[in-house]
Amino acid sequence: MKRRVMGLLAAAGVLLGGCADASDPRPAPENSQPVTSAAGLQGRWWEWAASAPRGDDPVSDQDGDDCRRNQPADVWFLAGTFGTSATRRCDTPAGRPVVVPIVNVFGSPDDCDTFMATAQGTVDLDGSSVPIERIESEPVSFTGVAGNALGTETDPVDAVGCGLWATIPALPAGIHQLRLRGGSGDFRVSVDYRLQVLARTA
Repeated sequence: MKRRVMGLLAAAGVLLGGCADASDPRPAPENSQPVTSAAGLQGRWWEWAASAPRGDDPVSDQDGDDCRRNQPADVWFLAGTFGTSATRRCDTPAGRPVVVPIVNVFGSPDDCDTFMATAQGTVDLDGSSVPIERIESEPVSFTGVAGNALGTETDPVDAVGCGLWATIPALPAGIHQLRLRGGSGDFRVSVDYRLQVLARTA
């Protein structure tokens, strides 16, 4: 399998653009893993990242227009870049923990061994460092749509996933700046993200 490397999105600085409307996010699958387990969420994140064709997906997105696309009902996934820099902005609902891969990959066990040997990164939320979870190797299964940004077929993918992840508890209403920097080998991610958490409505 051809290796696919992805970073995550982050935030800070001046951002352009907005977020697409998604008033009816997809419900979480019945067999979903606990939100507290980034390892358990890897497969769901990859399926989310592959749930839209390239150009309309949150990974290729440069300004946040696609940040709300196909979000599950129990967590808020952030997507990454393919090694470029991005500044994004996104309106997010209250009450959702945020799950973000800083740098990640799926492929064979050897792919993960090579990738994780030099993987490094930092996450900063509103000026404070966020703990990072290091996932060396975990099985992942997902299915993407035709023409998805990951370049996979529409057949199910069974592979090994790994990377550096952060899980952030549900944020209070207001504007938050998330800043991510990471890399592995010659792959680099630098993303600044402005999250506006919307207040709950009665």
